Amino acid sequence: MKLLLTGASGFLGKYVVAEALRRGHEVRAVVRPSSDEKRLAWHNHPSLKLIRIDLRRKDGIVDAVRGVDAVIHLAAVKEGDFYTQFAGTVIATENLLNAMIETNVSRLIDISTFSVYDYFNTPSGGTITEDSPLEPNPIGRDEYAQTKLIQEELVREFEQNSKARVTIVRPGIIYGKDNLWNSGLGGKLTDNLWLKIGSHAIMPLTYVENCADAIVSAAERDEAIGQTLNIVDDNLPTQSVYGKKVAERMDSVPRMIPISWPVMSLVASTISMYNKIVLKGQAKVPGIFIPTRLHARFKPLQYSNACAKKTLNWNPRYSLDTALERSCSDADLLEVQYLTPSIS
Repeated sequence: MKLLLTGASGFLGKYVVAEALRRGHEVRAVVRPSSDEKRLAWHNHPSLKLIRIDLRRKDGIVDAVRGVDAVIHLAAVKEGDFYTQFAGTVIATENLLNAMIETNVSRLIDISTFSVYDYFNTPSGGTITEDSPLEPNPIGRDEYAQTKLIQEELVREFEQNSKARVTIVRPGIIYGKDNLWNSGLGGKLTDNLWLKIGSHAIMPLTYVENCADAIVSAAERDEAIGQTLNIVDDNLPTQSVYGKKVAERMDSVPRMIPISWPVMSLVASTISMYNKIVLKGQAKVPGIFIPTRLHARFKPLQYSNACAKKTLNWNPRYSLDTALERSCSDADLLEVQYLTPSIS
């Protein structure tokens, strides 16, 4: 297949490109104009073409899309204010979809996120599946959740109006080399001081190589067309188990102040109520003290990957311990072997 892959130089994107090349696909990898290609292990692979465009601008997108069999859309912005993330996620997606319409490319694998779900109204202990309700009040969530919800709306409209063949993939918390310590372990107070919010909640983790495997499988399999697929690994660990395993493998970790989930939930509800009633909503409250955001990160829930496993004939290749070993090894996990043609 000829694949166009946006966000190719991002943490997940690098692994998706490597996986696609290993499977013999031709890849057009979209990177920002300022990206240093030498930092990408696969940059000189003969089946790869680097496309240097800014998806926030329309220039060059039509030419990049024309002639491909499918688009894997990973590009998004996770940091900055709402307008920065809106431009890098929503406008970029709108420009890409318009280019797909113009070039009659209808196969799209859109990479979304678990952040789109309604966690506040999901009962503790409940299971998040593809059928779980989406966030009904995006304004109460962070900018990333807001912009990804808008992105999904655009993709659904593209699917319906253009009769496009769409798969939406929603990964959980993606971890891997240089990305082991994450926000599911606690709330950051300073660089070296975190609140350890709960310890027994299951973490919806997916190891980056497992996730990349699932994404490329979604592009390859017709069974994935029209589907929404949650991607998490098997045998998910609790916060306590994952935090301990990661701490054993890192040179340094932040100091943690423990607080139980019930206490933290009560504190956040109290602060939110006081801000709403007494301060008329004028106080700027840190995210971990906003109930909708707190529940999205730390509420004790269950997670299922049954739909992805069935649809993609996929099983996570690496267990937690093996994934951590690979993440802490010196091996170049992005290297893609290829045979140099012989000269006769």
